[in-house]
Amino acid sequence: MSQPPSGAPASGSVAIVTLGCARNEVDSEELAGTLTSRGWQLAESDAADVVVVNTCGFIDSAKKDSIDTLLAAADSGKKVVAVGCLAERYGEQLAGALPEADAILGFDSYASIDARLDDVLAGRPIAPHTPTDRRTLLPISPAQRRSAASEVAVPGHRWGPTTARARLDDAPVAYLKLASGCDRRCTFCAIPSFRGAFVSRDPAEILAEAHWLAGQGVRELVLVSENSTSYGKDLGNLRALEALLPELAAIEGIEWVRVSYLQPAELRPSLLQVIAGTPGVLPYFDLSFQHAAPQVLRRMKRFGSTESFLGLLSQARALAPQAGARSNVIVGFPGETEDDLAELERFLTLARLDVVGVFGYSDEDGTEAEQFDGKLDPDVIAGRVERVATLVNELIDQRAEDRLGEGVEVLIETAEDGELSGRAAHQAPETDGAVRLTGELAGLRPGLLVRAVVTGNDGADLIADVVPGSAR
Repeated sequence: MSQPPSGAPASGSVAIVTLGCARNEVDSEELAGTLTSRGWQLAESDAADVVVVNTCGFIDSAKKDSIDTLLAAADSGKKVVAVGCLAERYGEQLAGALPEADAILGFDSYASIDARLDDVLAGRPIAPHTPTDRRTLLPISPAQRRSAASEVAVPGHRWGPTTARARLDDAPVAYLKLASGCDRRCTFCAIPSFRGAFVSRDPAEILAEAHWLAGQGVRELVLVSENSTSYGKDLGNLRALEALLPELAAIEGIEWVRVSYLQPAELRPSLLQVIAGTPGVLPYFDLSFQHAAPQVLRRMKRFGSTESFLGLLSQARALAPQAGARSNVIVGFPGETEDDLAELERFLTLARLDVVGVFGYSDEDGTEAEQFDGKLDPDVIAGRVERVATLVNELIDQRAEDRLGEGVEVLIETAEDGELSGRAAHQAPETDGAVRLTGELAGLRPGLLVRAVVTGNDGADLIADVVPGSAR
């Protein structure tokens, strides 16, 4: 963990616990950078004066996990502060339901997080965050958003001389935020209401942060946002990501650049070509399909069909035959019929995706779908989830078996009890499985890239034999 500058006044020690998505990981490291630059010491939870829990407010299971984590920290006798999406989304309501928390802070407290933690240690009361529909906080015109973003607390938009980012681990991979917020109005999703409208980061800021991460030993950058295919639209340049990717890949020390969170309806052929054909940019397609039946997609306010999605995958694989592709799907959406479910299964069978996340529909507060008719019984939804998940597990295993005998490059991430594991180019961190390395492992360590040949699999996880002398 990074430490504060020499001579900085010590305010206390803080542990930061991160839940939820990769965007939260970046926010936590930015909070850590602010705190350490202002005298706070980073510590493990059992040794900290204050535990800051960066919560997730996306779906019911994530909300429960966030609350359980906050309660566990409070039970340990520590001062506990909730930040992140659950705190931003529910604020006062969460404070009323969770008196064990010493503070519930929204995004507008991030710039002054050190002062708020000083208040917590001193026992000074802090009024809980009052939620606001963050879609209304910025001007409607995309062109106006960048100038307005400095006046609105937008996580991830404070990189510069006055704000540092402190790494919370020494992994050879790091997330790098392209943008915050989302302009899409998917009927099942509440994210825009608490993450706000879409705001791109300046390319120069992203490049500066990428250079800093390279200097910290990072070899893989994973670009994240709510919708990476929209990057640059508020900069007046819908091809900004196409220009940025080669620049990121050219940074000394950076070997892999991976783009996450692509919207199929917005994936332009020119962007697809850059992702599939730029050295150092991984041919990896994290595509948010959600379903394949047209009538379900229309009710979701999304676009596409089995044929259009298969066509997109075919284009990607024509450019990069070993390309990785993953997605998530929602089962049991209001009005979903047996025929719709069968169409989703047909798509998944033909798509040959490396990984698929299967989620059962549940109402989210404040979304359009919450008011839809045609709601399915929870037992029906659970049955459909089990049915699709069973199919997906079989398909993922088949797709991994397709890679037997394939040569892959692997970024080594862990070394435990004489075993080394990492990820191949088609595997994103934490979501897409791993590669266990076999063969001659002497001299290999986390952070190195090696070539290997796939010899086996266990679901999405691969076993691969290292090519001697290939480490770099």
